[in-house]
Amino acid sequence: MDLSNPSTQANLEAAFGGESMANRKYLFFADVAKKLGHKDLAKVFRDTATQETEHAFAHFRLLHPELVIEDAENLSDEQKQAILSRCLELAIEGETYEYTTMYPEFAEQARKDRDGGAETEFAEQASESKEHAGLFRTAAKNFGLLTPIEQHHAETYGVALQALQGKGVPGQTDEPVPGKWICKLCSMIYDPAEGDPDSGIAAGTPFEAIPDDWQCPICGARKASFVPYREAELKPA
Repeated sequence: MDLSNPSTQANLEAAFGGESMANRKYLFFADVAKKLGHKDLAKVFRDTATQETEHAFAHFRLLHPELVIEDAENLSDEQKQAILSRCLELAIEGETYEYTTMYPEFAEQARKDRDGGAETEFAEQASESKEHAGLFRTAAKNFGLLTPIEQHHAETYGVALQALQGKGVPGQTDEPVPGKWICKLCSMIYDPAEGDPDSGIAAGTPFEAIPDDWQCPICGARKASFVPYREAELKPA
């Protein structure tokens, strides 16, 4: 399969779209048939919808071989994170296109056509797509933020282990890391270089400038639950 060929990729995307649409259409038909008392016909539609899903999945695997999982147990944590990150990336990309481009264009055309019903429908769908994109962005951010949290825990445990081995006393550096603050509840580390864009906190915003009603994006703790971040270290016994 040569995805560098524009025609091949375009055809696969069209095939994926067609099979996906058929799946939802047949499920709709199944619901209609069920409501009208035709359970056997509803089953035919549902079974066919399942087959269409498998066809769509096959096309999508060809479009995105980086997401194909042969043996999950043999994947490293880094490989698993890369796959999940890619899924979120594609989800965000799709929802963002819908609320920034697709639905606004549809709504504009509806306005030109003086079709108020269609305009309202497209506007509502754009709003929902924006909400979905936000949910995926939050998930992606939370997923990524687990890395420094886990690293912080690993460093702390490592120092504790060295202390148990008689190599010193576990503690923290005397001076906090400039600009960084850590949540006492979940260990999320606020880095001013990154900020918290999903909460309206732009990159470059010092912790002191964050509004008092800001909450930890991981556990929801108040700003007051954060303390200056100090790295773990092993001090002489």
